[in-house]
Amino acid sequence: MQLLNIAALIMKHLHSLKEIIIYEDDHFVFINKPAFYSSLDDRHDDNLSIIKLAKKYNEELRLCHRLDKETSGILLLAKSDEAYREMAIKFEKRVVEKTYHAIVAGQLMVNEQEIILPLSQTKKGLAFVDKKEGKPSKTIISTLKLYKHFTLLACKPVTGRLHQIRIHLASQNFPIVSDESYGGKKVFLSQFKPKFKEGKWENEEPIIKRVVLHAYQLSFTAFDKPYLVTAEYHKDFTVFVKHLEKFDA
Repeated sequence: MQLLNIAALIMKHLHSLKEIIIYEDDHFVFINKPAFYSSLDDRHDDNLSIIKLAKKYNEELRLCHRLDKETSGILLLAKSDEAYREMAIKFEKRVVEKTYHAIVAGQLMVNEQEIILPLSQTKKGLAFVDKKEGKPSKTIISTLKLYKHFTLLACKPVTGRLHQIRIHLASQNFPIVSDESYGGKKVFLSQFKPKFKEGKWENEEPIIKRVVLHAYQLSFTAFDKPYLVTAEYHKDFTVFVKHLEKFDA
């Protein structure tokens, strides 16, 4: 099934921003973005954008940062120009701590391991390591759980380059599952479930149909208030983890 078709199916189940709000106060709205929604208006189908849903909820809302279309997880929206400016400065000064969870192929045991590689992007919108002209980029990764064939990682991007976590992990020969743009492969249950039997009249589908990357947590202080907000995994990510726990632990 094509990406837009999947997104269209998801859209039927999300009618308003209110359904995905995690936390809201006088300054900010934190949401848990589903996969296949663009942060800003999408040139192919702008009905699938978070900003469009946000404006229907509150015309003053502005996105403080973005997530890739296939990436799920926490997004921060400002409720005023003052709040937006406050966060723009904090993101620029890199005092907002962002934590992502990713599942990669292979076993990787690390603790606060730094990946420091300069990055550039192609005209087609893909990132690549560019040691001559690339922008300085840094990601800190730690192992959360080892499985037989996979690893669940916590990734903290210090800088905010295009596809930074994805290309940094791929550069270490640990691409994110299903991230085919950077060498990741789709995963099928038959690869690790004992005595797996495919239905007689159906082709096996991948366990998860998107890049297995989730924006898990945001932490910062603003307006003399500390914020630490977490976004739970979406169903497809949760199902994948449950399969790993059951058949690949």
